[in-house]
Amino acid sequence: MRKLTYLIGATIDGFIADPDGGFDFFNPFVTEDYAPTLFGEYPETLPTPARAAVGIAEAPNKRFDTVLMGRGTYEPGLAVGLTSPYGHLRQIVLSRTLDPALDPEVEITSEDPAALVRRLKREEGGLGIWLCGGADLAGQLLPEIDELIVKQYPVVAGAGVPLFRAGFQPRAFTLTDSRIFERGNVVLTYERAAAES
Repeated sequence: MRKLTYLIGATIDGFIADPDGGFDFFNPFVTEDYAPTLFGEYPETLPTPARAAVGIAEAPNKRFDTVLMGRGTYEPGLAVGLTSPYGHLRQIVLSRTLDPALDPEVEITSEDPAALVRRLKREEGGLGIWLCGGADLAGQLLPEIDELIVKQYPVVAGAGVPLFRAGFQPRAFTLTDSRIFERGNVVLTYERAAAES
């Protein structure tokens, strides 16, 4: 069965973006030892135009063939005319308000997120499913997340968009890998604890 991975950048205090949804404040921490590692291991998580800019436009997808986004994650691209941000992946945007005909390469659906993910997990073959964001969608899908990869940056934001926006519902995860980089960036990989399966 395919698995759902929430791979996201976050501050030490658990914010994935500033209060307005921006994340440029992470840029100073993308160092020479860090960026190539991420691009090499997760090339599909870079938007299509960025892949071309860093010379990995033709890199094969290694871990994911599908990306899930909420409206808030999808809209910054729309604001600059980018209707298909991850053209190298199957793109699904969960929204009740966006026009389903925005781009033929992007599936916009109002389907229940958990039901959608359970259906995607049952599909034969293929790679994994990447939950790109945002906090509301991650909160709704918390029971379905099999793997959590947090690119933790050495900065405290104090406020902003949290990793998850949901009611109190503790879920146990097991740390399976951790790596520290030059500027103090840490990549933490967790799997849903066996009791949560």
